[in-house]
Amino acid sequence: MGNFANKNLTDWHQLVESELKGGSSEDLIWDTPEEISIKPLYTAADLEGLEMSGQMPGFAPFSRGVRATMYANRPWTIRQYAGFATAQESNAFYKRNLAGGQKGLSVAFDLATHRGYDSDHPRVHGDVGKAGVAIDTVEDMKILFDGIPLNNVSVSMTMNGAVLPVLAAFIVAAEEQGCSKELLSGTIQNDILKEFMVRNTYIYPPAPSMRIVADIISYTAVEMPKFNSISISGYHMQEAGANLVQELAFTLANGKEYVSTAVNNGLDVDKFAPRLSFFFCVGMNFFMEVAKLRAARSLWARLMSDFHPKDPRSLMLRTHVQTSGVSITEQDPYNNVIRTAYEAMAAVLGGTQSLHTNALDEAVALPSDFSARIARNTQLILSEETGITKVVDPLGGSYYIESLTASMEQEALKLIKKIDEMGGMTEAVANGMPKLMIEETAARRQARIDRGEEVIVGVNRYKNNDDDMPELLSIDNTAVREAQIQRTETIRKNRNKKEWMSAVDALTRGAENKENLLALSIEAMRQRATVGEVSEALEKVFTRYSATTRSVSGIYGSAYKKDAEFNDIQNKIKSFLNEEGRRPRMLVVKLGQDGHDRGAKIIATAFADIGFDVDIGPLFQTPEEAAREAIENDVHVIGVSSLAAGHNTLVPELINMLQEFNANEILVVCGGVIPPNDYEFLKNAGVAAVFGPGTNIPSAATKVIELIRQRSKAA
Repeated sequence: MGNFANKNLTDWHQLVESELKGGSSEDLIWDTPEEISIKPLYTAADLEGLEMSGQMPGFAPFSRGVRATMYANRPWTIRQYAGFATAQESNAFYKRNLAGGQKGLSVAFDLATHRGYDSDHPRVHGDVGKAGVAIDTVEDMKILFDGIPLNNVSVSMTMNGAVLPVLAAFIVAAEEQGCSKELLSGTIQNDILKEFMVRNTYIYPPAPSMRIVADIISYTAVEMPKFNSISISGYHMQEAGANLVQELAFTLANGKEYVSTAVNNGLDVDKFAPRLSFFFCVGMNFFMEVAKLRAARSLWARLMSDFHPKDPRSLMLRTHVQTSGVSITEQDPYNNVIRTAYEAMAAVLGGTQSLHTNALDEAVALPSDFSARIARNTQLILSEETGITKVVDPLGGSYYIESLTASMEQEALKLIKKIDEMGGMTEAVANGMPKLMIEETAARRQARIDRGEEVIVGVNRYKNNDDDMPELLSIDNTAVREAQIQRTETIRKNRNKKEWMSAVDALTRGAENKENLLALSIEAMRQRATVGEVSEALEKVFTRYSATTRSVSGIYGSAYKKDAEFNDIQNKIKSFLNEEGRRPRMLVVKLGQDGHDRGAKIIATAFADIGFDVDIGPLFQTPEEAAREAIENDVHVIGVSSLAAGHNTLVPELINMLQEFNANEILVVCGGVIPPNDYEFLKNAGVAAVFGPGTNIPSAATKVIELIRQRSKAA
């Protein structure tokens, strides 16, 4: 049999050479961004030496699935991540989705809530209700889940910075609606290390933030046996630009760090590890995404064995998956339905426990009822019509998948060992290593897309010039904020002042005395403290963290060596330098509480490599702070990067501040997740140009140079 197989392989190589006219199969090898070489053909020989014999679903190391029957017995949980405007509007949206076949809720909170600010705080007036639902008190949480039976509906909450008051409000709201905390099922994200790496919705420094994680794990292990105390997230890493090996390695390294922290705090690993969960992104590299999820389970079982658990469930990696937000595009948006369907299938073939499918319009706006229905039905059709649920791990045994799974595990393990040598993930995050690696990878990918080396259908190839954007959901930020402030003021007026003050003071003392902060937060929220008041009580002891902004250099430009168009742009910069005596200077800013800085960092590094002088403002600036920095740095242009929909409020304020400071000569341009319907509004407000998702960066740079020249001549 072996000789026959070898002969067939030799014959195949000869056939390849003839089809390639003298070439070889080596010419067909694809080197992925993860530096894994993918061959055009896999055979049984590629499985030699791999530990596959005897592996069955439901048994360690679980590469074939954490349950023996997987979807053949129970399909994955269909979730949709949603939340917008007020609790009332989000509640109505949830009820419609549950009636349409959704099985669990995934709550998106607005950025004011994420950052621990009440809706009346002056720093968040452009963020309230924009990218999620605004939650200030227990009363908001009660409205959010009104009429939804929390004793049999699983609730997942994406919350990290203000995790204590938000989880506490959820627990109190459930109790006051008749559901005790012992019956609550679902997940709180509670993954703060990831925030310091990519998403930036942190509040406190790393050390006290890790203490909060441990307190939540400790409390829920005893009091909430059906609830997952942490969802260790790689999703935001891939969204920020991480390749699949980086997402896998950094996510599991974070998980290992959380387990170590809990064990070092005296917790028995088997008391909490079975309730840990994970959250991965699945993008368009279909088979590598399948292999990533299979490798994640196997590698996690290996890492957890070092903690010597006695319960086999402690070795299981259970995960939620969301289809990629980065892969969906503003251009030709109905292509996003197709992308999401492929990504959903990859997630299911990889063995996810629950799934969120992105809506076709989410490249530029929150999902409408129309787009949300299509996204939900994508999962229903996958589950009910394809037959995919009838077989456990249908790709198990595939030469390609098994080989790729092993390669992903090996490459991720190398990176995890590197992190261990640095002293663990907390030390690596403090050192900035993961963040820097992800930003470099993001810059390389953007260069590949801009050069057309990585094809995005409808963006850099096969472009459709028709304007077929569906009707988009728009949030009246001012109305939402006013309603939130009015309700919160009423609660502050009517609460028992003595009991409220006692509970808030106890929180501050607890932060100093090492008491369990979730237990104290529950009591504070029960006495109608607000999210902001709980955060401030802890901030007195922990302080509010401010990160140092850094950017990579040379990565984007290196992809354009000897590129004629790129050299032409650089020559325009040199010409500008000769005429003006300095290079064009740009300040890249994020306004409000939007910490998603992938776009800002890519623009900063790309424009710097092109030849601009580039400054990057600190995160969470107000329009006034950004205007003052622009004037102090004597910039020609401010580039506002927007992802969380605050631009219609904050950008006009920035322009007004520039006018107030007599700095009308400074241009303002905007880029990022901006709906086409907002372009005219922004330009009428004084924005010189708007660059939507998928904009080619060299083209944008050329446009900005022209705008600066025009403004200089006009001056």
